[in-house]
Amino acid sequence: MSDAITLTGSYKTAETRGTTRSLRTLVSIRRYASPIVLVCLWQIACSSGLLSTRLVASPVQIAVTGWTLVCDGTLPFNLGVSLLRAGSGLGLAISLGVALALVSGLSRIGEDIVDAPLQILRTLPALALVPLYILWFGIGETPKILLVALGATFPIYLNLHKGIRSIDPKLVEMASTLGLSRWQTIRDVFLPGALPDFLTGLRYAVGVSWLMLVVAEQVNAESGIGHMMMDAQDFLRTDIILVGLLVYGVLGLMSDQIVRLLESTLLAWRPDGRKGRTA
Repeated sequence: MSDAITLTGSYKTAETRGTTRSLRTLVSIRRYASPIVLVCLWQIACSSGLLSTRLVASPVQIAVTGWTLVCDGTLPFNLGVSLLRAGSGLGLAISLGVALALVSGLSRIGEDIVDAPLQILRTLPALALVPLYILWFGIGETPKILLVALGATFPIYLNLHKGIRSIDPKLVEMASTLGLSRWQTIRDVFLPGALPDFLTGLRYAVGVSWLMLVVAEQVNAESGIGHMMMDAQDFLRTDIILVGLLVYGVLGLMSDQIVRLLESTLLAWRPDGRKGRTA
């Protein structure tokens, strides 16, 4: 009798798991159904002449052009240059953002010194700084990397500063009671407590770095995805321009997914983090 009940329970559990898997599959299909439909309508409009392929290339034309650019090495070369610029700028932004947030978040005097200039810089349009960057740093890689770093620093600084200031004062008192040094308190209390806010800022910073890269690569650049798109503009090659936009979009999505995976791994100790991993 007990064996029959066990088998019945196992059958119901397996059936429930199968139903859950089916629901997840349907949700995934539904999520990507609308983009697929839009691409199909786009292709139909281009094929029927409703959209001029000189102004907007068709999806098939974009796919063919993208494959051609991959085969002749143009796209991989420019993609590598763009990735190097974005990675260097983002790395510099993380270093600056963390350092400035620690100075400003851990000290009232530090906040008075650091916060006001950063808030002023944050409101300046990036395009307005391009002429100055060219005068100061020339037309090489330095101004492009610094432009990416400039835009990506602020999300990291603002979110980490907020996280540091949100630390429970009782935890700081406990650290003082235990005799922890200033550095140990920062390492064991402030940084772990502010980690969720830092990762939120990192997600924003990754997105901003790609936006700033577009600006940087369209000014006095000789390589990169942005440069490839600017050359295509001179010859009215909308297919190459759309390939570049598609590459930027895919890079932004992939980098965001990497940060989200990092977030779910580092924040697995939180109840909502565990739920996010099992859902």
